[in-house]
Amino acid sequence: MDAISKGLACAIASVPFLIACSGGKAGDPGSIQTNQCSGSNCGVQGPPSQTADTSTLCPANADIGASTYLGGAGSGEVVSLNIDAVKMTYTLKFFDSPVPVAAGNVDNTRANTTVTGAVMHPPTGMLPNAEQTRCAFMLTPASGTAPSTGSTYTTPFSSTNPPIVFVGKGVAGGGIPGATISYSGPLGIGSVNSRTFDFYPFLGFASTSTDLSKLAGTYNGLLYHIQPTAQFAARAINTIETFDANGACTAPTNPATSTASPSSPSSTGCLTTGDAYTLNANGYFDSTTAPQIEAQYRIGGLVTTGKSARTHMILGQLNGATVPVVVRTGNVNTGTPAIDDESGIAMLASATPLASGGFNGGYVGADSNFRYTASLISGGLGSFINPTTQAAESGFALQYGQSSDGLVTVADAQGNPGLAIAAGGLYAIFINGTENGGVAPSSANADTVNSPYFSVGAQISK
Repeated sequence: MDAISKGLACAIASVPFLIACSGGKAGDPGSIQTNQCSGSNCGVQGPPSQTADTSTLCPANADIGASTYLGGAGSGEVVSLNIDAVKMTYTLKFFDSPVPVAAGNVDNTRANTTVTGAVMHPPTGMLPNAEQTRCAFMLTPASGTAPSTGSTYTTPFSSTNPPIVFVGKGVAGGGIPGATISYSGPLGIGSVNSRTFDFYPFLGFASTSTDLSKLAGTYNGLLYHIQPTAQFAARAINTIETFDANGACTAPTNPATSTASPSSPSSTGCLTTGDAYTLNANGYFDSTTAPQIEAQYRIGGLVTTGKSARTHMILGQLNGATVPVVVRTGNVNTGTPAIDDESGIAMLASATPLASGGFNGGYVGADSNFRYTASLISGGLGSFINPTTQAAESGFALQYGQSSDGLVTVADAQGNPGLAIAAGGLYAIFINGTENGGVAPSSANADTVNSPYFSVGAQISK
């Protein structure tokens, strides 16, 4: 196992981040050879044979981040990010958010808040080479006026696990500033045990579409939600949904998922869409009465307050593909009271046939452990890699040919089941198990669960 880990470390270290952002595609992998292996628990059997790519990973001109990246975060936030790589500053706009501007309250969120601050490149040695460091930006504390309070809001910053965004050509991903969530609640109603998040995973696109006809088709979706009032209970689930040219969504009533999914989709239909999507002035789509994948909060364990959260869909355009990202923005109104605080993110990928080996390559992103991670996939085998230390972490096996085109079953070394999808050079994976050592201690509390695991990454090699 030590030899395998060292081999994988050498392989991933030789490949720069974010090659997919320059045009790589998950459906067009290069030739990668692996040793023979049988069974889902055998792990990766040696490094793929790959050659380092010397092309630029992000725009070669001085203003690397000239594009504004619109996307979503695992916190259930819709945000836009612009980085001025000449002045070394950034602007982050929270269009919608369930995240409070300060611990101890839940009503006043950072929705509609714009913050500005300085960026810096990660210190030498944190990433494997100079080009990766050039295209990575650490988001130091930023400030702006929060409309919910009328006062100055400053983003938190963890020096041990900072928010870092990797900028590529067409996509940016990594982590945006986190928060401390804590609320005692009147008579305990809506109470939330204190928990600090170092950062929230983020995925944004330089190009998005406001044309719903681009959404038409059938998609596989992977969702990951957290519910603060349920001790931050987490759930990951898949969905198979069909959209028409107007954005209307339909889903099988009882999809046959016994062999394709560790968690069957809801029998009530679409999980990414409540009421019909409508376009807003910020370039993405809104839907009210958002579906839930966790249990509705009950006041006193008896009375529910209904579904009051919203979903938002960003139609990302990357490498010729439409990649919808959906965030569920939880809602808490203590005056009503209305409590529907389940929040999270989903990625959708077109349900098109995917041949065995269609995921081959390397990927990088952030995950539900509130860590940065890379993935190396070769044929039916994959491994998570720590991008800082280059050490191989958890391994997993992939099985193609499931009941929905493009949906791939995965299982980790302990046999925990999961699923993976890919589109436009991005991939998403969830596993109903604990991976890579679990949640970063600095982003956990005594109630934190380490399973399920969820990650979205951009292709870094092919």
